[in-house]
Amino acid sequence: MKKKLLSLALVSVLALSSIVGCSGKKDGKDDAEGGKGSVYYLNFKPEQDEQWKALAKAYTEETGVEVTVVTAASGTYETTLASEMVKDEAPTLFQVNGPNGLATWKDYCYDMSGSDVYKELTSDSFALKDGSAVLGIGYVIESYGIITNTELLAQAGYKVEDINSFAKLKEVAEDITARSAELGFSAFSSAGMDSSSDWRFKTHLANLPIYFEYQKDGINTTKTIKGSFLDNYRQIFDLYINNSTCAPTELSAKTGDDSRNEFLDGKAVFFQNGSWEYGNLKDTYSDDKLAMIPIYVGAGDDEANQGLCTGTENFWCVNGEASEADIKATLDFMYWVVTSDKGTSALANDMGFVVPFKKAAESANVFVKQDTAYTAAGKTPVSWNFTTMPSETWKNNVGTALTAYAADQSDANWADVEKAFVDGWKSEYELIGQ
Repeated sequence: MKKKLLSLALVSVLALSSIVGCSGKKDGKDDAEGGKGSVYYLNFKPEQDEQWKALAKAYTEETGVEVTVVTAASGTYETTLASEMVKDEAPTLFQVNGPNGLATWKDYCYDMSGSDVYKELTSDSFALKDGSAVLGIGYVIESYGIITNTELLAQAGYKVEDINSFAKLKEVAEDITARSAELGFSAFSSAGMDSSSDWRFKTHLANLPIYFEYQKDGINTTKTIKGSFLDNYRQIFDLYINNSTCAPTELSAKTGDDSRNEFLDGKAVFFQNGSWEYGNLKDTYSDDKLAMIPIYVGAGDDEANQGLCTGTENFWCVNGEASEADIKATLDFMYWVVTSDKGTSALANDMGFVVPFKKAAESANVFVKQDTAYTAAGKTPVSWNFTTMPSETWKNNVGTALTAYAADQSDANWADVEKAFVDGWKSEYELIGQ
């Protein structure tokens, strides 16, 4: 019997949200084929959909165990997971984004403390625990920042080393904007605010004011955010949207693909995104034409020593309500992925991941290498604190307010962003009762 986990709030979200269809999902072959079991992986990362499906196919060909990969559309993972988990053929492998996500789904999570895949972790810091139970395993460490076309930057008369503060980033971006007709390109690709792109700003960019507030107050989570650095959030967002390939009023309809394609087509120097984008860029640009610089927001005592935003929100969980055969098949698949030559090569080379496992292959991803170089040079990585955001509702409300502000950059509209950020944080934490 399914656990009574889904709250009325989640059920109402499902009723109002468009759920991704799951064509290709396994068709009920649970313990058939000699009791081998099967695997249904609900993948969080659309940008690695093809690679996960190719890896699943390779595993099935090698072992005979059926592995089905279904990928939720960007921004719909939580609602898709909630929809799938109440079905008879629910995912056997899914993911949560950290402690807050685990709090929602922990009653479904199988204890992996005795599993071989858990023993492959390089550190317990990559495990999500409930007491001694290991309910989640971090499977990828990623970095994000401002991806830069170094060739276009040079054409504008600058180099990456020139940009080591918000003031300098602003100077460069505004100079490129002033000369965009002459140069033939803009400073930033579009800060699209549709659901395929807005997570870059309501989650990843929003991490910066949270990070600096946590640093200032000496904490790592809070139920009542102050918004001490929201002026910094505003000025970096302003820089993005006012020095872009399109007018700010057009951003509500711009997609993640629009932003990426503008960068790929040489229409913009800068593109906020992460190391996961390398696979989409490497066929167009050689490594020497790509760099990732920190997201400077004019905060902190020493911006010149700020590194990239580095961490994980990707924790594998195994569905404890699956059959024993399916649980075993899922754990076996996970172990193969992180230990076999095919699996580790796919993670490092096809997906561009840095993974926290003992047999990990070295990644060829230039952004991963640059993050390593930043750290080796003494730069301080910006931790991923957006895993402490109270809910998807909070993110969506911030995103809605940001979209309205982009269309009309008034103080009143920014006050709505601040209200969604600060008041919404408190009310959402009260709602979830954590």
